[in-house]
Amino acid sequence: MADTRLQTAEPVEAESDRHLRKALTFQELFFLCMGGIIGSGWLLATIKASHYAGPAVILSWIIGGILILFVAMNYAELSGMLPRTGAIVRYPHLTHGSYAGFILAWSYFLTAVTVPVIEAEAVIPYASNYIPGIVAPGGILVGWGIVLGIALTIVFFLLNYFGIKFLGRFNTVITWWKFIIPTLTFLLLFFAFKGKNFTAYGFAPLGTSPIFLALANSGIVFAYLGFRQALDYGGEARNPQKDVPRATILSVIVATILYTLLQITFIGALNWGNAGVQAGNWASLLTSPWANAPLYHALNASGIGLLGAFSVLLLIDAWISPAGTGAVYAGTAARTIYGIAVDNYLPAIFKRVNEKTGIPVFALIASTIIGWLVLLPVPSWYQLVGFITDANVLTYIMGGLGLMVLRRTAPELHRPYKLGGAQILAPIGFIAAAMVVYWSGTATLNGVIAAVFIGLPLYAWFYAGPKMGVNPIGCAIAGILMLVAVLLLAYFGPFTTHQLSFLLTWVLFLAAFVLFSLYMWFATTPDKRHEIWRAAWFIALVMGLYLLGYFTSFGPSKNPPIPFPLDTLIAVVFSLIMFYCGVYSGYKTPEISAIITAYQPEGVQTTVEDPGGTEGTEDAGSTGPAPA
Repeated sequence: MADTRLQTAEPVEAESDRHLRKALTFQELFFLCMGGIIGSGWLLATIKASHYAGPAVILSWIIGGILILFVAMNYAELSGMLPRTGAIVRYPHLTHGSYAGFILAWSYFLTAVTVPVIEAEAVIPYASNYIPGIVAPGGILVGWGIVLGIALTIVFFLLNYFGIKFLGRFNTVITWWKFIIPTLTFLLLFFAFKGKNFTAYGFAPLGTSPIFLALANSGIVFAYLGFRQALDYGGEARNPQKDVPRATILSVIVATILYTLLQITFIGALNWGNAGVQAGNWASLLTSPWANAPLYHALNASGIGLLGAFSVLLLIDAWISPAGTGAVYAGTAARTIYGIAVDNYLPAIFKRVNEKTGIPVFALIASTIIGWLVLLPVPSWYQLVGFITDANVLTYIMGGLGLMVLRRTAPELHRPYKLGGAQILAPIGFIAAAMVVYWSGTATLNGVIAAVFIGLPLYAWFYAGPKMGVNPIGCAIAGILMLVAVLLLAYFGPFTTHQLSFLLTWVLFLAAFVLFSLYMWFATTPDKRHEIWRAAWFIALVMGLYLLGYFTSFGPSKNPPIPFPLDTLIAVVFSLIMFYCGVYSGYKTPEISAIITAYQPEGVQTTVEDPGGTEGTEDAGSTGPAPA
């Protein structure tokens, strides 16, 4: 039976991939990354970031870029070795099996389907400067603003429906515009530059920890997320092994420079009187009239005719930049659902590809509809950005982790780009992602944990029954009980008005997951049980950071028992331990074995480089650590 599974796993995957068109060049991949990066982040994050940390937020942009670059370097090797459409959601399945694979795929799914929505939400506040009544104070969409947001997501759908080649060309044209406008913006803002904004009120007036808190919650890391577009479109690239890694790394470097310059010039051009805020009161910026369109107001308040005229062009760009990103991410969302379906976590209909356009149409329809369900209850860019960042960054941890596992389990695979010093850079990339999650704060992480856990019933209903040998009735009951438990904890949790204590909520969240996992372990056929425990490191990481954060400056206490930066040092050490637990938990899955089989004859002995630097031999059929 095992041999049959090895022979069939990859052909099933490759058959649907073959219908995808190999049409994207390096330039188009780079512009897909930049099209994903340059969206609403640069239009709105500047003021929210300043609200958190004042002028010191410049450091946040640089730190964020460096952290994401470490993550991107790890993914560059993976993407060159295994270019796959929907790659981000498929790598965990190849390294850790179905349970960890599903949890991480679901985390990315939560992000992918909500980014088109948040990009639509970013257009409306700028439009409110000439269309009254569509945005309430705080950037919340109301009435026709919500209708307009839904209409924009339909436009994103149509741009993708016409095919990948059309999308690539459309995005290349749009991204040239998106390069030019931010560049001109920071150049022109230098004419309104006031150096005293950096010194007169203190460079870090709110302390040091807000520099890190701003990374996830203000939209800084969110603004870099587009670097993954080349990975998600890897199966549709002409030369994926070379072009995907180059496009990924270059996009992060360019974005870091651009965003840092924009933040510097925005702070320098800040006119406190025009914003209606007392000079130096950074925390009040988000409730000021500038919140809906910060860069537009900064240009207008300069009193310089050229800058005022350019601000009108910025109102036009406020449609184009988010719309271009929204269109790219609508395609990413569809390919995420496609990738999840290829791993058999969702029904097969979602991996059907239109042979004429090369687009997974049913996945595209589903992602659009789900986006509407997010837009209605959360109609604000500022409300949604922290959640999206955390859910997305949770999946970043697989970059370095997956790299080290696959170096052990699949050394035979060709690596056009091999990361030097991976023994150091892989754990750094893992820690970088974990720290962004930790620094987001317990309130944001609470919502992300609930959203991730709420997907577990889908694993029971669609995967565990047919693939893991679990009784269908038992799957249905376990899924329903888990769903009810998570919904109740989300409703009565410590960050709502129906408060349970934090510690009780933490214990109940953990208990719900452990009980669900134990049922899956006992109900699964013995040869599949090891897939359940191989996800333990991920839950330990998330729940551990969640618990630690409560007792630090990233929790609700103004005088936390664990001060900064001691708390961050503890979080780094804990994350490093979880990294090596995750590397150990990885194994040679049937799917990766099938891919290896396509590269070499069965039974060939291969030299395997251990993640720790030792070497040994391993047969192509080895499954890594012995299953429980």
